[in-house]
Amino acid sequence: MIKIRLTQILLLVFVSTYGQTIDTTTNRWKIESAGQIAWQIKGNLPHNDHIEMSGRKISAILQYKVNSDSSFSLDRTIVWPMLRTIPNNTHASLIRHFNVDILKFITINGGQANKETIQEITLNGLMTVKGALNQNIELKRVLYPSTTLPVFCEYYTLKNNSNITLSVEIPELNLNYETDASKGVEGSYTVETKLTNNGTFNLAKGDSIQFGLVFCAYKKGETIPEITIQKELKARMDIIKEWNQKLVLETPDKTLNSMFAFAKIRGSESIFETKGGFMHGPGGEAYYAAVWANDQAEYIGPFFPFLGYDIGNQASMNAYMHFARYMNQEYKPIPSSIIAEGLDVWNGAGDRGDQAMIAYGASRFALALGNKESAEKLWNLIEWCLEYLNRNVNSKGVVSSDSDELEGRFPAGDANLCTSSLYYDALLSASYLGKELNKPIKQIDEYLSRAKILRQAIETHFGYNVDGFDTYRYYEGNDVLRAWVCMPLTVGIFERKQGTIDALFSPRLWTEDGLATQAGEKTFWDRSTLYALRGVFAAGEKEKALKFLTYYSNRRLLGEHVPYAVEAFPEGNQRHLSAESGLYCRIYTEGLFGIRPTGLKSFNFSPQLPKEWNFMSLKNINAFATNFDIQIKRNKEKIEVNIVSGNKSIFNKIIKDGESIKVEF
Repeated sequence: MIKIRLTQILLLVFVSTYGQTIDTTTNRWKIESAGQIAWQIKGNLPHNDHIEMSGRKISAILQYKVNSDSSFSLDRTIVWPMLRTIPNNTHASLIRHFNVDILKFITINGGQANKETIQEITLNGLMTVKGALNQNIELKRVLYPSTTLPVFCEYYTLKNNSNITLSVEIPELNLNYETDASKGVEGSYTVETKLTNNGTFNLAKGDSIQFGLVFCAYKKGETIPEITIQKELKARMDIIKEWNQKLVLETPDKTLNSMFAFAKIRGSESIFETKGGFMHGPGGEAYYAAVWANDQAEYIGPFFPFLGYDIGNQASMNAYMHFARYMNQEYKPIPSSIIAEGLDVWNGAGDRGDQAMIAYGASRFALALGNKESAEKLWNLIEWCLEYLNRNVNSKGVVSSDSDELEGRFPAGDANLCTSSLYYDALLSASYLGKELNKPIKQIDEYLSRAKILRQAIETHFGYNVDGFDTYRYYEGNDVLRAWVCMPLTVGIFERKQGTIDALFSPRLWTEDGLATQAGEKTFWDRSTLYALRGVFAAGEKEKALKFLTYYSNRRLLGEHVPYAVEAFPEGNQRHLSAESGLYCRIYTEGLFGIRPTGLKSFNFSPQLPKEWNFMSLKNINAFATNFDIQIKRNKEKIEVNIVSGNKSIFNKIIKDGESIKVEF
């Protein structure tokens, strides 16, 4: 657990709108560039943290610690998602823990290397740890997963900064074992720990030597290509560079720019090459080689077209098509999760509103992708989910479901605000998509009619005064504020925006880690905070949203647990689940920039330029089958919008701040 010391709470950010103060810790980390942060080790120890890093066939959770004497400790939890264990359920990935300290195997001038003193740690999609041995020997280690192999890599460099020649002995090390065959879906698996570039090396002053430590696992009969640690490092750096160059956020706030850059990494790296095709997985030492209706279909699927990461788009399309396998004539609910590389399902919480999640995500994804063939493939799934939802509208005009995405952790009644809000948005998206696909006008009009009736039902049934705020009750009988009252704001329902925004940012819900799931509770899930920030921007309350977004981003990127959005606490100990990073990016694409897909080549656009900014831009956007930039700059009391594609301005107009405009390619 990350412990926040009271002595670290030095900065108070005053939010005058609400007459309250928000505490933020002194930053431990500093920004070096938009995609890199660094921690200079200068006291305030001990400190420990954890970070997840993933490749197509592996994921690693690194538990690292800098002790009071500046020495370094590292425990690695490595997950091989496609090495399935028995029972082959949601959590059946092969997982092993390694806390080997390779320095204990190395001798320098005949003696054991002294304890390492850490000077700096940097994060940029890699973890780089710089320190010294014996004061005069520089040691650098770079930690990263292989991009395509089931291998985790550690790349070490020793440099002699002393005035004498050093004799460095690096042993040959190859530890391997076979796992218990009775516990593996495909029998036993081989697990190996290997040291590369062993031997004895004489280092004159200024000379250096590189060696590597690799962890890998594989099935019987499989062979792993010879591992070249430098080649794997280059492949990891190349893919990070690709993500960094796509969908680039530029604002006057370097913390927001940097957090956005990091979110693209975590959102994109957690895609696994399974028997069932590419599958985006949440991670967290628990959720791999599987897809969920919330994380993959609802949260991150609609984001990937904007990033233009081909593997991300493939994984999203694959997730929707896996769900489509479970459509049925009886209109029984689609399972919440497709697990075990697509071979099985999990449906332990019943209908969580999954059909609303899928219809919402698939329709937004199809529109933003801008590919008519893909949209046609998804149409039947969207249409089926909307019909399922229509059949489950209750006597109050809202959608019934067994639970919600929190799966009974908190009460959700028999009809909750999330499900109906997602259904409302899905109806609108389906009407836009139906027009693009030349579907019957009668069907499109029916969707629009349902949306209009549902919007009124949401107001009538859920609209409520809770804790003195004119906002929403989450379900019938709910009389305590819930974080998910933000949902209507994210789908363009603003009738109760003022009371809802006041409730979200009140001391009843807002905590030092964002929104409490329920007023008075310590439990928080970042996903509701990320939805809320997006919704408040979309509602036009950009100054309020910016204050809390800046606070949140500063805490997640530069505070005590970095550098990504997290899942929850106390459950999961703030795991770096991947889809939350997609939700972070959507604060900007759909909230700050106000992009709402309306066609395969069109979108509505309501930019919200904060009054303290003179510009903001999103560059190298890849949505709507078009590569383009959006550039916003202040023009007296208005703003100038310039959309550029192929070095050519295709839209240039001066508008009122927050004005909605339609863009067609």
